[in-house]
Amino acid sequence: MTDDRPDLPGSGPDPIDPAITSALSSLPEGFSHFARIFQDEIRPALQAREGDRIAAVAKARQARYVGGGIGIAGVLLGLFVAKLPILAVVAAIVGFGYVWWGARDVAKLGKEAKSLLVAPVARQFELNFTESPGQVASIYQHREVGIVPGWDRASYEDLVTGTRKGVAFELFEAHLEERRRSTDSKGRTQTRWVTVFKGQCLRFQFDKTFYGRTLVTRDAGFFNRFGGGKGMQRAMLEDPEFERIFEVYTTDQVESRYLLTPDLMQKLVDLEKTFHGGKLKCCFDSGELFITLQGSDLFEPGSMFKRLDDPDRVRELLSDFAAVFNIIDVVVAKRRR
Repeated sequence: MTDDRPDLPGSGPDPIDPAITSALSSLPEGFSHFARIFQDEIRPALQAREGDRIAAVAKARQARYVGGGIGIAGVLLGLFVAKLPILAVVAAIVGFGYVWWGARDVAKLGKEAKSLLVAPVARQFELNFTESPGQVASIYQHREVGIVPGWDRASYEDLVTGTRKGVAFELFEAHLEERRRSTDSKGRTQTRWVTVFKGQCLRFQFDKTFYGRTLVTRDAGFFNRFGGGKGMQRAMLEDPEFERIFEVYTTDQVESRYLLTPDLMQKLVDLEKTFHGGKLKCCFDSGELFITLQGSDLFEPGSMFKRLDDPDRVRELLSDFAAVFNIIDVVVAKRRR
């Protein structure tokens, strides 16, 4: 027997908020279902913390005004009125220490908001997300192919691993530092740490090997003549726009032209723009593609001074994932022809 009774009011899913639809309308095909996921799963979790955000922001603002006032007034009083430099130093420490104390809740909430955003998105793509992964072993392969320099100490965060279209990949942030020693005028040795790389590292494992090694670096002008490494020569490509930005070195001229199609070149440029990074480098080697970009952090939740459930937060996150997937899609499509 067929039940012809009409659905009761409210028995179906709630209509999607037009603000969410509008914010996510620019996402590529295959991402449209995230409007529903954001409204039903991500947004309620963020709204539950909105009261905490308001309290943390109020505390931070109060501390900024009060602490900043104490610091500035104390410095002026100590230096120009009382003529006591020590008073200025103490006032600066107390005032700006108060500002730091007031901002701690905002920073803590920002980390929690990152998990509330990234974890459900990663689950939808069947990916794993680890905010503090410890050492990431593949960084040594990035160094071996010549797209990151050597380092003396390193830290890593925001590791994403998974598979798309049969291609295993990982994405993580690395901060690499080198120890520099110098001697002062009294013969004392001083040590300082210098950042040699800070940015995103990507590694893709394809099911077919590459016959040679192809390295893509930033155009270095005069220094291009020194090449990309032993046994490598400059590759001549057909895209003048890409050659204006990058230099390509390879051990296999034919393969380099086969791999670096106009579509892939464009996706590499798009990746750099989406990640808000710079100095993109990549290398095809032994069935793997390695990419590095120096620049800003990924997967950050954005400013805590606007509502937590702003759909722009997830839009930026999805744009990051889309840029990574585009690289895989282009290479896979080319290799299956």
